[in-house]
Amino acid sequence: MSEENNQYTFENEQYRKTYWHTCSHVLAQAMKRLHPEVKLAIGPSIDNGFYYDFDTPEPFTEGQLAELEAEMRKICKEKLKLERFELPRAEAVKFMEEKGEPYKVELIHDLPEDAVISFYKQGDFTDLCAGPHLDSTGRIKGNAIKLTACNAAYWRGDSSRQTLQRIYGVAFPKKEELDEYLAKIEEAKKRDHRKLGKELGLFMLRDEGPGFPFFLPKGMVLKNTLIDYWRQIHKKYGYVEISTPIMLNRQLWERSGHWDHYKDNMYTTVIDDVDFAVKPMNCPGGMLVYASEPHSYKELPLRVGELGLVHRHELSGALHGLFRVRCFTQDDAHVFMTRDQMKDVIQETVRLFDEVYSTFGLSYTIELSTMPEDHIGTVDEWERNQDILKDAITGMGKEFVINEGDGAFYGPKLDFHLADSLGRTWQCGTIQLDSQLPERFELEYTGEDGQKHRPVMIHRVVLGSIERFIGVITEHFAGAFPVWLAPVQVKVLPVTDRAEEYAKEVAAKLEAQGFRCEVDERNEKIGKKIREATLEKVPFMLVVGDRDMEKVTVSPRRRSGEDLGAMALDAFAALLGDEVSSKAIK
Repeated sequence: MSEENNQYTFENEQYRKTYWHTCSHVLAQAMKRLHPEVKLAIGPSIDNGFYYDFDTPEPFTEGQLAELEAEMRKICKEKLKLERFELPRAEAVKFMEEKGEPYKVELIHDLPEDAVISFYKQGDFTDLCAGPHLDSTGRIKGNAIKLTACNAAYWRGDSSRQTLQRIYGVAFPKKEELDEYLAKIEEAKKRDHRKLGKELGLFMLRDEGPGFPFFLPKGMVLKNTLIDYWRQIHKKYGYVEISTPIMLNRQLWERSGHWDHYKDNMYTTVIDDVDFAVKPMNCPGGMLVYASEPHSYKELPLRVGELGLVHRHELSGALHGLFRVRCFTQDDAHVFMTRDQMKDVIQETVRLFDEVYSTFGLSYTIELSTMPEDHIGTVDEWERNQDILKDAITGMGKEFVINEGDGAFYGPKLDFHLADSLGRTWQCGTIQLDSQLPERFELEYTGEDGQKHRPVMIHRVVLGSIERFIGVITEHFAGAFPVWLAPVQVKVLPVTDRAEEYAKEVAAKLEAQGFRCEVDERNEKIGKKIREATLEKVPFMLVVGDRDMEKVTVSPRRRSGEDLGAMALDAFAALLGDEVSSKAIK
């Protein structure tokens, strides 16, 4: 499709956002027609649709959302022209006051003195808005609109302000596209890691510790298996592992810059009249480890990993299962290097990322985040480091997009956005290039010339956090983890009471070879045992009966329903071992 033809399709991000922004105005118009007493707040487009905030005393029911949808479809059929006009500040305030819209009046007062105050009119409805918009409500496909949720939201995100009702929606140019999107949403609900975590006995969340997950026995098997893999891959790439204290004093955090730039997200306390902070990240402790002994250029690059438990203060409204927590294990690493090693180290790190993500069947896109307003270090240093990141990525034949002004306060970074089996993206891996902390902590190495030099470093995580990554892969695999990761790899199902002892012998032999097995000894019919083991998403079921006892065989069945037929236990163990060692995704 040519660029010109692509201009007015959803492939064009700007057109998509304009379409959804106009939909939010159609929603607001429908609301004022059906509920004229409701006050309007704001209604932008977002990544997956649009929303509008309304001041109304009660949440809207599903029936009321359906009525709003129907009214939106009428407005689309009316093909109302969207007309933009401007007013001077005083007239704009008076205009909104006469309409009884106090939130719009507040927004106008908060605009800069030289701001252009614009409105968009469509039929009997006018809204304060900078635009842009479609030229007509008729451009919107009425039968491809869906209002998806109604939640509470604070006015301007301030918990001390009015609580509003936020109605979310989505729309597409074709009904088929909406149907496909809604089917994905339904599938995502089935895969929700919070639901699966409970059903599969992986973890739990309690009101006694909001944002602090509890891992259950099967969840710990999954977590430890993931950590074992992390250690294996990092050993392969030449990393050593350390552990640093969970709490360090204020002086350290001031030196690192976190006390000034990150204090609102840190938990603090006082010990012996000294301010301390629970670490929100591992970096400063890693600096102290490096500085604890002299280093030579021959040691560099020095790759140091840490599975550090960190705590960050997140607002209660932002907490979400394992995706947003207040306590997590960051799979951190810091690589200290000379300046001429920077490009090679970055590319080596990306190769490690490639190997890890391909193991889970996850593709990714890369985002380069540049210098924020709240930064330390000179602009020249930032630009040099940004260029090094660009050269390293393009030198590997990889593409990236720019995320302007979203770098860490100490350096630019590459963020890796993983795409799961539903096409959703998750920001997990990051490579942050830093020449600031080595300066602040006066880190040194002795160069080939015998002189002292300052190293540079990268901060990097590949999984992001162990907990969040477990949430991602739980949804990615819909709880049906590959054999090597599954908390229970084999469930042995005796058909008769006579086969129970044989079932235990089979499980014991497999466990002796390092496989994770359970025996279902319940006095239940074999069909029920198979159904329940399938719901538990156990990769293999071994159905054993009298004939298996006589012939010393097992009858494996995959959770997909595939029956592999009777075979010797050694043959099954070899098949199982191959899938575990290869980390096959079935």
